[in-house]
Amino acid sequence: MKSEIRDINLWESGSRKIQWVKNNMPLLRSIEEEFSETKPFEGIKVALSVHLEAKTAYLCKVLAAGGAEMYITGSNPLSTQDDVAAALVHDGLNVFAWYNSNEEEYHRHISEVIKAEPNIIIDDGGDLVHLIHSEYPHLIDNVIGGCEETTTGIIRLKAMDAAGKLKFPMVLVNDADCKHLFDNRYGTGQSVWDGINRTTNLIVAGKNVVVAGYGWCGKGVAMRAKGLGASVIVTEVDPIKAMEAVMDGFKVMKMTEAAKIGDFFITVTGCSGVICEDSFRVMKDNAICCNAGHFDVEVDVAGLKRIAKESHLARNNIMCYTLEDGRRINVIAEGRLVNLAAGDGHPAEIMDMSFAIQLLSALYLVRNKGRLNEKIINVPKEIDNEVAQRKLRFWGIEIDKLTQQQVEYLNASE
Repeated sequence: MKSEIRDINLWESGSRKIQWVKNNMPLLRSIEEEFSETKPFEGIKVALSVHLEAKTAYLCKVLAAGGAEMYITGSNPLSTQDDVAAALVHDGLNVFAWYNSNEEEYHRHISEVIKAEPNIIIDDGGDLVHLIHSEYPHLIDNVIGGCEETTTGIIRLKAMDAAGKLKFPMVLVNDADCKHLFDNRYGTGQSVWDGINRTTNLIVAGKNVVVAGYGWCGKGVAMRAKGLGASVIVTEVDPIKAMEAVMDGFKVMKMTEAAKIGDFFITVTGCSGVICEDSFRVMKDNAICCNAGHFDVEVDVAGLKRIAKESHLARNNIMCYTLEDGRRINVIAEGRLVNLAAGDGHPAEIMDMSFAIQLLSALYLVRNKGRLNEKIINVPKEIDNEVAQRKLRFWGIEIDKLTQQQVEYLNASE
């Protein structure tokens, strides 16, 4: 076993966290029971880069229960929880990650899991896939395929595929209905505001909240802001999504205009430079900015630093930048993922579905080794439906089934 973590002595705290989420993730528990008997990943090395907190740790333990040899790292320097990493190492898994790693450490850690010569890659944002293609191409032949669970990662994958550079199949877990409809909307909506509220200790009701991006994540953030009593403003580049926001009851305007009146700003776009110098220069005193997209490029913190005359830590995880005219702009968690860098991420019940999709998609890749010709693969509908049916059963809910006559009616050509 290999590892590079902060402190193995933290393991007991991490184990308690993992047990708590396990108690609230019935889908994964049921899959763990099955995998423990069938061992479908026996002889398979899995490289995993996901936000390393308790729910991810339980995903890793389920894979290990299925026979996988696990090599684990975090997908964001500020979302790794050192006690959770210690608990996994204590249980015999290979972990390379610690909280607040610098650029060199982060690269070293993700390199270690690639150097293990993995057969399956489970990625969050695309760093593992990018690294093996750019720095370890001689290891690509070992890879059966992988799974990607973020919008940002899928954008990167599709760009690689379009350029003819993607060398093994990747399942687009984020696009599964049981992922984006629930994780992105309800998970992000709740966890973003959990991170903001616990970090700022400020009221949301009566404030102007600017949500940049109205995809599924943006919808969730806007919906929860409205529920907290905020006046919500949406900024968009997509005219269809802008119309959706209007019809959902939100104001829509350009960022340069929204910047003048916003109190809270949340970016959820997957793009860069969404809030930049032009916006900072017109913001109200004491405005608060944060990011709920994957990478720390949506809020241009580097640009803010250039125009600020000074900065100081205003509160744990909040950096305050003072401009030349005295106005203060606050940034939560250095512009990194606010729900993980300043919170515990999505609720366990939500990640129960997302990680069930991950597990069954990885199993699909193993079972279809060498038979998948496409490099970009959607989650098979039967996996989506299986996860949904299982979740409903755990909720104690039964739904109707089509009769044979109804099936024939729906499939009739005339």
